[in-house]
Amino acid sequence: MNETTWPWGVGTATGIGSLPGTDVAEAQRIVLGELPALPHLPELPARGPGADLIGRTGGLLVELPVELYAARWRIAPRPGRDLRRARDLMERDLDQLAEQAEEYAGPVKVQAAGPFTLAASLELPIGGRLLRDPGAVRDLAGSLGEGLRGHVAAVARRLPRATVLLQLDEPSLPAVLAGRVPTESGFGTHRAVGSEVARTLLHDVIEAAGVPTVVHCCAPDVPLDLIRTAGAVGVALDLDLVTDLDPLGEAIDAGLGLLAGAAPALPPPAGRAPTSAQVADRVRRVWDQLGFPRRRLAEQVVVTPACGLAGATPAYVRTVLAACRDAGRRLAEED
Repeated sequence: MNETTWPWGVGTATGIGSLPGTDVAEAQRIVLGELPALPHLPELPARGPGADLIGRTGGLLVELPVELYAARWRIAPRPGRDLRRARDLMERDLDQLAEQAEEYAGPVKVQAAGPFTLAASLELPIGGRLLRDPGAVRDLAGSLGEGLRGHVAAVARRLPRATVLLQLDEPSLPAVLAGRVPTESGFGTHRAVGSEVARTLLHDVIEAAGVPTVVHCCAPDVPLDLIRTAGAVGVALDLDLVTDLDPLGEAIDAGLGLLAGAAPALPPPAGRAPTSAQVADRVRRVWDQLGFPRRRLAEQVVVTPACGLAGATPAYVRTVLAACRDAGRRLAEED
């Protein structure tokens, strides 16, 4: 392995996506200040509908307008107010990013819901989750891939010296594969999506986006081989939820990068954020258990919080992002 293999530098840290509050300018200042080697476009779900993961990603879809109905997002017959709001919020965020990071020349990460989390969350116009219709899922994946390609291009236009890294958030992917997504009645579950179908559609979305892509999944049963063979360059996961190290070791050995969620997304009961030494030790301990040489760690691993930080306090956000950043530097110094 060498550092040119990865779309990030040695000893890098980043955030997962969401932050607390409603002030996007301040959120971007925090991210750019605390995560200078791999900043991400912050998401602020507290701003309301259209700033949440599903609404935000729904705004990127091409020829599949979305709307809110009974507090749920669904496919709409035509573009309307809810879609305009989601797109306006994203446009505002990108303009603010351009204002603050115009001269930035490194990798920058943007996030969106993956096709299966989107399919498990969006409803059809006639009711019921889109996931129940295989044809609709294929159409959704195509629309998402096209929309992400446009989104990546919009980021690249605003930050012409930067390179874009895409993160697909797939918290629902394990449930989709296992047939655990409940139907609307709550008395049944949707039929499982086959691994090959999931692999193909995820690959199609990644290929359409046209940039290095990582898949984020906070679950104990992350389908690592599927994610790797679909074309992702890395996986983002919560280290505390990894119950079996063998699949993770096999994926890393096969070349998958790891965004290691090593710091809690919420303050611990004692109320103290972890130090950079504690975060680095958490990553190092797992790496050593996997049996890989230390020289590869800082190249192949990016240090992150365990998940999004929308539920944390602003003070904790700054502290935990700084701890992740400094942990990455500590690991690089040991290389």
